[in-house]
Amino acid sequence: MKVLVVGAGYAGTLAANRLVKKVKGAEVTVVNPRPEFVERVRLHQRVAGSAEAARPLRSMLRDGIGIKVGEVEKASEGTLLLAGGDTLRYDHLFLAVGSSVRPLPGTVPVGTWEGAGRARAALAALPAGAQVTVVGGGATGVETATEVAERRRDLRVRLVGERLADSLSGRARDRALAALNRLRVDLVEDVVTGAGAANGEIRLRSGGSLPTDLALWAVVSGVPSLAADSGLEVDAAGRVVVDPYLRSVTDGRIFAVGDCAAVPGARFGCQTAGPQAAHAVDVLARLLADREPEPYPLRYVGRCVSLGRRDAVMQFTRRDDSLRDAHLGGRTGARVKEFIVRSAAFGSRKGISG
Repeated sequence: MKVLVVGAGYAGTLAANRLVKKVKGAEVTVVNPRPEFVERVRLHQRVAGSAEAARPLRSMLRDGIGIKVGEVEKASEGTLLLAGGDTLRYDHLFLAVGSSVRPLPGTVPVGTWEGAGRARAALAALPAGAQVTVVGGGATGVETATEVAERRRDLRVRLVGERLADSLSGRARDRALAALNRLRVDLVEDVVTGAGAANGEIRLRSGGSLPTDLALWAVVSGVPSLAADSGLEVDAAGRVVVDPYLRSVTDGRIFAVGDCAAVPGARFGCQTAGPQAAHAVDVLARLLADREPEPYPLRYVGRCVSLGRRDAVMQFTRRDDSLRDAHLGGRTGARVKEFIVRSAAFGSRKGISG
């Protein structure tokens, strides 16, 4: 039985490792655009030069799992079509292609491997006193702004978003804003509508503009078009519509996990990717053993935001991801964030290893 996993992020890598453990006799192959496993939640560190955020994909996979490096253009009737014309047959398919980034022209994205590399090079070339603008008020924007401000104290850093640190609330949000102020990050609550590379400015919805030497785009928006291109039913954001067992409602041979799956109440993030990948594999294992599968239970614990290398804030959530008042901050928050990220990437040895 051939099982293909498209995408080698948190969800795809965990799914592949769990498949060879749970589905005996499965021939598992991971299809990914590059031969590296990229820790996407560390890309802000790659931008600032404080970490590489990648390692060889082979080092993350169990023995016996195949790797095919390539871009997938379409999945249809048990066949994957790759760019260049190669095809791969499958009996079951796991779509784990994550989310996408659509930067405004004139900005450099930080949420992709290639974009983070360009941002790192551009940042390293800036002289002392240059102005860096981070666009995006969510967790990615806050993490990028604090990482750059801490790493390059000779630069002027600005964070622009409609509402800053908006993934948090109450005292947890106050703590994030205090950390930004401590690192002397200028805070602007507005929406960026354009960036002029030629004259070095960003334009705001309020009608004004701000000068900048480098504009970093820290907004995640949408998902790759593979599912829609393959004829699968998708929601308005392009995510695969799935049943309670994470199977495509169009084709039961296809599972969708992580950011590209339209699971009600789920948000983008490694805290979503890992549990969904593990559950989808367990569903397949149960079905192959003629056992009744269980529906996916959505469960969250908290939201974590790095505030530089030695500071972070974690706000606890209810299982449905609604925010609680309780939070952790400082070095304790940073240790908790690191534990969660490492668990998502490398396992508790249950993480990626399945």
